[in-house]
Amino acid sequence: MSRIFKNLLPYWKSVIVILILLVLQAWCDLSLPQYTSDIIDVGIQNGGVEHVMPEAITQDEYKLAQIFMTDEEKTIWQESYDLDGDIYRLNVKSEKTLSSYDEKFTLPLIINNQMTDEEKQQLMMLSDAGMLTDETVNQIREKASETIDTMGSSLVSSMGVAYAVKQDKNAGLDMDAIQTRYLCVSGAKMVAMALLVALTTVLVGLSASRVAAGIGRDLRGNVYKNVINFSNAEMDKYSTASLITRTTNDIQQVQLVTVLMLRMVLYAPILGIGGIFKVMETGAGMEWVIALAVVLIIGVVLLLMVIAMPKFKLMQKLVDNVNLVSREILTGLSVIRAFGREKKEEERFDQANRSLTKTMIFTNRVMTFMMPTMTFIMYGLNVLIIWVASHKIDEGSMQVGAMTAFITYAMQIVMSFLMLTMMSIMLPRAAVSANRIEEVLKEVPSIKDPENPERLEEHNGVVTFNHVSFRYPNAKANVLTDIDFVAKPGQTTAIVGSTGCGKSTLINLIPRLYDVTEGSVMVDGHNVKNISMEELRDEIGYVPQKGVLFSGTIASNLRYGREEATDEEIAEAAQIAQATEFIEGKRDRYNSPIAQGGSNVSGGQKQRLSIARAIAKNPKIYIFDDSFSALDLKTDAALRKELAGKVKDSTVIIVAQRISTILHADQILVMDEGRIVGKGTHEELMSSCEVYQQIARSQMSAKELGEEA
Repeated sequence: MSRIFKNLLPYWKSVIVILILLVLQAWCDLSLPQYTSDIIDVGIQNGGVEHVMPEAITQDEYKLAQIFMTDEEKTIWQESYDLDGDIYRLNVKSEKTLSSYDEKFTLPLIINNQMTDEEKQQLMMLSDAGMLTDETVNQIREKASETIDTMGSSLVSSMGVAYAVKQDKNAGLDMDAIQTRYLCVSGAKMVAMALLVALTTVLVGLSASRVAAGIGRDLRGNVYKNVINFSNAEMDKYSTASLITRTTNDIQQVQLVTVLMLRMVLYAPILGIGGIFKVMETGAGMEWVIALAVVLIIGVVLLLMVIAMPKFKLMQKLVDNVNLVSREILTGLSVIRAFGREKKEEERFDQANRSLTKTMIFTNRVMTFMMPTMTFIMYGLNVLIIWVASHKIDEGSMQVGAMTAFITYAMQIVMSFLMLTMMSIMLPRAAVSANRIEEVLKEVPSIKDPENPERLEEHNGVVTFNHVSFRYPNAKANVLTDIDFVAKPGQTTAIVGSTGCGKSTLINLIPRLYDVTEGSVMVDGHNVKNISMEELRDEIGYVPQKGVLFSGTIASNLRYGREEATDEEIAEAAQIAQATEFIEGKRDRYNSPIAQGGSNVSGGQKQRLSIARAIAKNPKIYIFDDSFSALDLKTDAALRKELAGKVKDSTVIIVAQRISTILHADQILVMDEGRIVGKGTHEELMSSCEVYQQIARSQMSAKELGEEA
């Protein structure tokens, strides 16, 4: 899990920007329900009047309103109004100040509003006559306060505003215009908030996608860089299908979760905490309803996780298996057809496919229970809130708008917890993928450049094996034992022996596809372990046992070892490799396309192009790993004749099965069970090496070998 978060470190600036945008988005989202509440409670029910102090009031009412006020309240009241003709107009414009006055003046104004005009006139006369004492006023206030305390705060506030509406109307204000203006302003604010939410949502989505795409790019690049440096030992550890899955499917999982994490995991706590504060501000006393819903959601998600999580972990392995089977079938299609195994291979793929499908169906079925259950909980929460709120509205402790705001806040809080729990299901699967990627990234290539590489002062191409032994990683026995010989420039060193005797393994030690277990391999007097791999491999032209071509053109494949090779040089290489005939026969000649893996050329053509590629590199050391096996004898002979003139100053090492290919080699190494059992020319070995004699006589007649019948 930590690896997913570590991937974000290089993009910390973008994450901070996303966090700021999410805070802004949450602020807008949490503001909208309050606007809805205000439109219902203030705009519709109170006619657009927000405060208990009227905007305008007649002179008589101005005096009457002060009957039940304290001296402090009278002072504030008188300072807050200016006489305009026969109407007193409110001079306080600060919303904060007016809000503080609401609580101060609600009691005296409600008392005033509850009295009839006759009662007000009598009290006014008593006040003017000095017969209405402060003690009497305080007694009336205390009695009214006791009555108001039995009412809900929401009802009390509405009663106070009702007084302001009545006085504004009596003073001649256009109440319809006030209500329309309030609704239009509030509606415009809501539209602006909604647009701001849309803008921040788009920006967050864009930023999160860019970060996730960057992480995917970085992971693919890092995996590729590490895999490209793997020796054959590491490649044997991971199957090709598994590496492809890790580079594609696993990275896609991490990329997808990164987007959702930046979009949801960061947003959910901001929205949830903000929603909790907003709910507390409403003073509705229904927090227990939300707590109940959150507990139910977490319980359902935990139950589903326990059931589905093992299957999520299994799923990636099954994807690996499907890729492995698919790759084997597609690669070996011709063999499958030749042996009539189509049905069996279909069954094998079907079995792998069904296992994956069965697991995915199981997890999807489990997950299908989530949304209906969550929907049921959320709608149940709505019903419960409305049921509880309806009693509070009836009691006067809550208004309809406050109820709608509470429902919205409750949904936002529940959704934030739902987002977190949904991510808790997706994160473990992504964590499995991240760990699989991390395995590849942490795999240290066993073969790497020395810290202080030696430089090759001379470039002669002398290859020396000094008592070399080799065993594969985790193997118990050596594959090669005490290999000792020198391959010199201007000479051809041939290696022959029975299948599995270690010929290919031996030549793989020269370019350091593997490293020796004992002894040393030297090139021009330097241990290959002390030379940088780039410089070492620049000296070598390697033709593998199985010709490998890359998608592109014939020319791009021939220039693979040396991009600066001229047209004349690649044409010469093709001629030596006996590839000119079929190249010239193509319409685009050297610009003819080569399909992936060279699937649009024959085995012999692929082998000749591989040989031409090595020749075009013009190296000091040529290594041919049984590279003439797909050629007919005539082409083989012509190629070797042309090659002899080209490589006369280079070291040539040939692994061959056919004696005719190496008949005229300067040095022939005969191998048997990982050891050199014979060394010399053809004539010397025919007289001294029994193993060589057996190989030669099994392939050529006595006359061809120069022996009498």
